[in-house]
Amino acid sequence: MTTPSPPSWPYCARGAGPADPLGCRGIHVPGHTACLAHLPDTDRDAYLASLAPGANINHCGTPFTEDLLNRLFDAVCHPITGNPRLGVARFEGAQFSGVARFGGAEFFGGARFEGAQFSGVARFEGAQFSGDARFEGAQFSGDARFEGAQFSGLARFEGAQFSRTARFEGAQFSGDARFDGTQFSEDARFERAQFSGLARFDEAQFSGDARFDGAQFSGAVWFYRTQFSGDARFDGAQFSGDARFERAQFSRTARFREAQFSRVAWFGRAKFSRDARFGEAHFSGDAWFYRAHFSEDARFDGTQFSGVARFEEAQFSGSAWFGGAQFSATSGWGPVVCGGLVDLSGAVFEAPVTLEISARKVVCTRTRWQSTATVRVRHAAVDLGHAVLEAPLAVTAHPTPFTAVGGTLLDEGTLSGSGAVRVVSVQGVDAAHLVLTDTDLSDCLFSGAFHLDQLRLEGRTVLAPTPTGWHRKRIVPVHWTRRRTLAEEHHWRAQTAGQPPATAGAPPEPRRWRTGPHHPDPARTPDPDDVAALYRQLRKAFEDGKNEPGAADFYYGECEMRRHDRTGTPRAERCLLWAYWLLSGYGLRAGRALGWLAAAMLATIVLLMAFGLPTSSPKQEATGTVPAGGGTVTFVIDKQDPKNPTGDRFTSKRFDKALNVTLNSVVFRSSGQDLTTTGTYIEMTSRILEPTLLALAVLAIRGRIKR
Repeated sequence: MTTPSPPSWPYCARGAGPADPLGCRGIHVPGHTACLAHLPDTDRDAYLASLAPGANINHCGTPFTEDLLNRLFDAVCHPITGNPRLGVARFEGAQFSGVARFGGAEFFGGARFEGAQFSGVARFEGAQFSGDARFEGAQFSGDARFEGAQFSGLARFEGAQFSRTARFEGAQFSGDARFDGTQFSEDARFERAQFSGLARFDEAQFSGDARFDGAQFSGAVWFYRTQFSGDARFDGAQFSGDARFERAQFSRTARFREAQFSRVAWFGRAKFSRDARFGEAHFSGDAWFYRAHFSEDARFDGTQFSGVARFEEAQFSGSAWFGGAQFSATSGWGPVVCGGLVDLSGAVFEAPVTLEISARKVVCTRTRWQSTATVRVRHAAVDLGHAVLEAPLAVTAHPTPFTAVGGTLLDEGTLSGSGAVRVVSVQGVDAAHLVLTDTDLSDCLFSGAFHLDQLRLEGRTVLAPTPTGWHRKRIVPVHWTRRRTLAEEHHWRAQTAGQPPATAGAPPEPRRWRTGPHHPDPARTPDPDDVAALYRQLRKAFEDGKNEPGAADFYYGECEMRRHDRTGTPRAERCLLWAYWLLSGYGLRAGRALGWLAAAMLATIVLLMAFGLPTSSPKQEATGTVPAGGGTVTFVIDKQDPKNPTGDRFTSKRFDKALNVTLNSVVFRSSGQDLTTTGTYIEMTSRILEPTLLALAVLAIRGRIKR
């Protein structure tokens, strides 16, 4: 924006000097050959005496001292109000030294100050401009004071330069107000100013603070490409027309707290180098933040978006706070990239919506979803604690960077990693409406959630594994069975094992249980009874999803917690669970059951060879009594009792017989072998125990391959 050059008029020869051989630029007083400043005293007095309130004056280019200006205004002063009253007032290119007092002046015609220079303070407090007020290219070297000024016509300040503070508090602009290209070197204060027409500040430069707190913009307001080097404050401002801040640059804090936007608010491609604060603002129309860039935190706490909130391709280098915000008509939010936290806690989404977010963390605690919603996320840890789901909510890990307008991929340079999504909490959530797809639940807290049995887990769901390697429990070496576990079990085991708290921000150690957020406080750590209930409900969710292997791990976890629960599980039941765990890993570890089966069969073979097989197969003998004189003969068949051998018991022949008996016992068939009394009991025990172990092994295999 170029500064308008002062208009051309006759030079005042009396002002000529070595520095300005042509003289001053002041226009001649009518009927004279010099400007007002260079008239002889008698001619000046005569001219001033000829003026009356409401007179038209033309003193373009005239140099005014403070005394000369006061004498001029005394000549046009209204006798009742005591304020200067002018018709058409022309001061283009005029030079005002000292204090220029225009306070309370009434300009009933146009007031023209294009190219005027104010070396000292310019005071226009309470001035009334009934016609156009033109200050294009004016230079204010001192403070410019327009507090309470009234501009009934067009107010033009394009290209004006304010070297010191510009004060427009409470000013009223009934017509258009144009400040395009204006330079404010220090603070510009427009608090409570009223703009009834179009207000334009395109490409204006605010080097100091720009204060528009409580300002009222009844018409449209344009801040296109405006540069705010200091704080930009619009707290409580009212924008009744369109508010356009496209490509505006906010070098310091931008404050729009409690501002009201009745129509469309445009912040497309705006750059916020410091904090952007829109807390409690109200957007009745659409809010456009397309490709806006926030270098630090952006705060929209409690903001109401009654129209559509458009944040496509917005970049947040810091955190984005939307706690308590209300989205009434937004159907699509994002995609956005946030290098920090996206906080949606307490926010309300009234319409069906799709959110696309790439961030380090997404917090949706106590968020209210009143309609169906899909949250597509990358990189983030998602916290859904105590969210209110009135309709289905799907949280999905997006596999690739989001696509921007034009088909290009959204820049995720502020983030690193594979884009995996972790859900860290569903506490207090009614999971009947929740679907989690391709998410990592290794650190997810489920305690306090409702209807977990109806939770849908789709795609590749990752859960925390047990610690790897061998460990020592007192003096006994321990190796944890590999399975998927809940975070609550990790927290309980870490607490009972007395592990030290994990280092904040450090990745979990694969050889240790993961500590919880309240470690090592036992009162705030879930106990086995609570964790068993979680496993039980989630097992059903896996079973309903036809994921039998996943359900098997959760059944294992449930039994583990019941086995360790000393308050809710009776002692006898715990003993059975111990045996169940020891023999077959709760019917889920085929290798363990087969190992015990092999050991039992080997023990059976050894016992049968040692005590169960007789020395030889018993033979039948017949004895009878023949009475004298002939008669009936009776035969009694006795079978000899099998006897243990007294010689070598462990021979290949005896091993073959013992193996035959043992193998037949496993499948509940009679071996047909004659056994000693001890061998009979050994076989009976074998026919009870070994088929059970075989059945447990088959059950475990089935649980791992069933779909």
